[in-house]
Amino acid sequence: MAFILSSAFRKQALLIPFINAVRGMSSSGGPTPPFTTLSVSRPAETVTHVEICRPEKRNAMNKAFWLEMVDCFSQIAEDSECRVVVFSGAGKLFTSGIDLMGMASDILQPEGDDTARISWNVRRIIAKYQETFSVIEKCPKPVIVAVHGACIGGGVDLITACDIRLCTQDAWFQVKEVDIGLAADVGTLQRLPRVIGSRSLVNELAFTARKMYADEAKSCGLVSRVFPDKETMMAGALEMAGEIASKSPVAVQGTKNTWNMSMLQTQDLMKSAQAAMEKKSLKNITFSKL
Repeated sequence: MAFILSSAFRKQALLIPFINAVRGMSSSGGPTPPFTTLSVSRPAETVTHVEICRPEKRNAMNKAFWLEMVDCFSQIAEDSECRVVVFSGAGKLFTSGIDLMGMASDILQPEGDDTARISWNVRRIIAKYQETFSVIEKCPKPVIVAVHGACIGGGVDLITACDIRLCTQDAWFQVKEVDIGLAADVGTLQRLPRVIGSRSLVNELAFTARKMYADEAKSCGLVSRVFPDKETMMAGALEMAGEIASKSPVAVQGTKNTWNMSMLQTQDLMKSAQAAMEKKSLKNITFSKL
């Protein structure tokens, strides 16, 4: 028992510098201009912290959020100083999901003179929303998401696009869309099966909209670590981010993007580019069998 206690105390002591860094982060300072829904800071030289910052609205995702996420992560992708991203939510919970009141016009009253045009515009809107979280997946820098309290609806879409997921003991997750007459097609239905490896469990969560609590989230692989509280979790996230940032950025980003990078190492690319420059049809180019 003495060994267990001393080990726990040593671990807590190691987190103290990161806990102090967490206390210095602007969780109540409001959004960072020009953003109105996000706070962006640099808690360490090569670590960027992005925070959903609408605590008075339970971090609901309004119209501005969907656009600002794309701008924010597009900038992070090009920022050579940033090697790791930590993502979290301000206030008492991670996010309550889509701001239905703020987005009612897009969802409930799409433009269009007939059924076909309305459907086309709905498709365009959904594609735009999907891109909001796809930019996280496409970002070459690893993204660690830290969830506390509720993570509802669009929040699950968001975290499944991240590379590493952490949560607090009081966290819970809910694929809520079916309760409001929607399908979770902004990423959850596409990514969650890959994350937890069970289509049956995904269907259960999506069809019933039941809550999944931290222990089940850990056991099924949705999160990799569970922390006792938000402060300790954020300290752990920063410690992990610092460890990742200390590695070769070429190696780390290459590990995240192995498939894309390997795809570039092919004669097909040169053949296609040459054909385009010579204005030849690809039908006349011979590609090797796959």
